[in-house]
Amino acid sequence: MRILFLGDVVGRSGRTAIKERLAGLRADWRLDFIVVNGENATSGVGLSGAHAKVLFDAGADVVTLGDHAFDQRDMLTFIEREPRVLRPLNFAKDAPGKGARLYDAGRGRKILVMQVLGQVFMKRPFDDPFSAVETELKKHPLGGMAQAILVDVHCEATSEKMAMGHWCDGRASIVVGTHTHIPTADAQILPAGTAFQADAGMCGDYNSVIGMDKAEPMRRFVTGMGKGRFTPATNEATLSGLFIETDDRTGKANQVKMVRVGGRLEESTP
Repeated sequence: MRILFLGDVVGRSGRTAIKERLAGLRADWRLDFIVVNGENATSGVGLSGAHAKVLFDAGADVVTLGDHAFDQRDMLTFIEREPRVLRPLNFAKDAPGKGARLYDAGRGRKILVMQVLGQVFMKRPFDDPFSAVETELKKHPLGGMAQAILVDVHCEATSEKMAMGHWCDGRASIVVGTHTHIPTADAQILPAGTAFQADAGMCGDYNSVIGMDKAEPMRRFVTGMGKGRFTPATNEATLSGLFIETDDRTGKANQVKMVRVGGRLEESTP
């Protein structure tokens, strides 16, 4: 199975890059399934129903969220109607929506997609991510009902993401980090066959401070005082993520490649 995962979409710049490029990438790279993290697609904080539809219309098969899952209030009801949107598994137990689902990947194949929030350096405590992932992995052994399993680990600390990768090694096809908006240079296949990258990076304007217009973050760092809200930077975005090819029989990764397309960063393609 040929899978593309794209990191956090940030604002209009990220949405535009998705709209303009995703269909072409699906065709050029013969992709079977595309997962996009839409955590910051609406004004840099959360995802609205309207912007979720933009990502689906562009070619995303599943959109994952994160700690800003319900910052856009209409997502509280939209996620109940749209099974292709996933919120974190270890969010509040009475939160709407689901954190893991099986999806059709074509030719009779299924892929399990799940997302979990980390605990280290996050603003508020969430339930144990490792227990949450373990429950889903036990329900869906790799190579059984699911020909592939993708885990989106949304957290701050690279150590926590790496620990999750090793925790899932051999039991998931892909473990990929999101949230920090900066791509890490550690794409690899772990010893038991799981593709891993600590952070996929963002789909946003890298002439910025993690996707935000530079002025306000720099003011706060320099003076310790804020003057306004953060707003997404608006120049051309780089699509950042991960390409993975898995074995349909075992569910393990055959290859993994970092993805960077457009914008300021050096291009990297399968």
